[in-house]
Amino acid sequence: MKRIEERLIDEKKRLDAVTVPEDLEARLRTALNNTPKRTKRRAPIWVIAAIALLFMSIAGYNYKAFAYYGKKIFGFDEVMTDTLNELNNDGMGQIIEKQTKLEDGTDFIINGIITDANQLILYYTLINPNGIDEHTRMSFSLSKVTGFLTNSYAEFGSSLMNDDQTELKGTMSFEPVNPFSKKLTLHYDQQLENSQMIERSISFSYHPNEALQTEMKQSLKKKFTVDKGTFTFNSITATPASTVIDGTLNVENFDRVASALHGIELIANGRPVQLMGSGNQSSLKGQEFEVRYDALPKQLDSLQLVINEFVGYEKLEENIALATIKNEPIPIESKELWVKDVSTTVQGVEITIATENDVMLDRVSIKTHNEVIPLKTTVNQTHTELEDGRIMKERTLLFDTTEEPEYLLIQGMHYMKQYNHTLEIRVD
Repeated sequence: MKRIEERLIDEKKRLDAVTVPEDLEARLRTALNNTPKRTKRRAPIWVIAAIALLFMSIAGYNYKAFAYYGKKIFGFDEVMTDTLNELNNDGMGQIIEKQTKLEDGTDFIINGIITDANQLILYYTLINPNGIDEHTRMSFSLSKVTGFLTNSYAEFGSSLMNDDQTELKGTMSFEPVNPFSKKLTLHYDQQLENSQMIERSISFSYHPNEALQTEMKQSLKKKFTVDKGTFTFNSITATPASTVIDGTLNVENFDRVASALHGIELIANGRPVQLMGSGNQSSLKGQEFEVRYDALPKQLDSLQLVINEFVGYEKLEENIALATIKNEPIPIESKELWVKDVSTTVQGVEITIATENDVMLDRVSIKTHNEVIPLKTTVNQTHTELEDGRIMKERTLLFDTTEEPEYLLIQGMHYMKQYNHTLEIRVD
């Protein structure tokens, strides 16, 4: 262990000694932009390993060197965000150009990477003059990147096929890699025609001194209380490519509403920074989360984190008479509910309802002439969009009885609630 620590210290001293070209940081800062990311493929979201955290604290995970290459990764303009496009145009990518073949003869090429403290972005190409069939496209997936103290899983990506169906250009974002890695290995999976899944890998050299510099790394340690628990913002990490907020949460009904973290806004100079995605997972510390945004503006005067909306809970005592339903909206606190249909089948009583997309009803039952029957299950969920832009969620509630219901009883509701908490973040 002592030898490893000495090696790490020596390596950090070497990185610290590298000097930055005087004009490069100015060039890089002009490359920042805030435009939406087009995500077409998604993979499991960010996981931080404890060993990675240890060495991030030793090295600060703040790369202190840039490389001026005067090169760019060509052919990926359509699958990059504008922010990444401009960084690539400024020569901030590391050229790889390693090639192998998939099982069906398709060429798989790793064209290049861009790395920083938040992620590794890999650029790749699939080429087959005979055509890339649907099975290859659907069965081929990038899973993780490994290396020295590195086990970085895929997060999200995008890809685009040419008109001839012979070439696919794609990007995939992975968790950040360890700054002491000199060689990385990409692991990918492919399903054969007989449904057998195989894993293959391809290795390439990595130059950590060519990573993008961290512009902001700040501890936040701010806890907020919501209806069913608390969550804490731990830190913010901003690079020229992205901005990541991470934290922990202990919220009982967090998973009752889809995309609950998307109501958290990052406001820079009074304007929202584009939300790129979010994720959460269980760990030894509890439930960890991250929210990812686009890069911050080059001139940063103010920065706030605003909990505009987050999952909430409302106690209800709704007794909805079913004898005279008219398929009209029924107010339930700040939301609305439609009863579309009530019928009795061999499966039991079926009640089709619609609510706004963020609403999940709690402790639902029906009252018949003789008893109260709890909800058995929910089936056939679909989504539709109203003229005013609201997304409605329609589903059928199934109750284990053939007796005609008189009332629909609802005792609670999970939904996206307005909180409007604001956290000021230092920018000096």
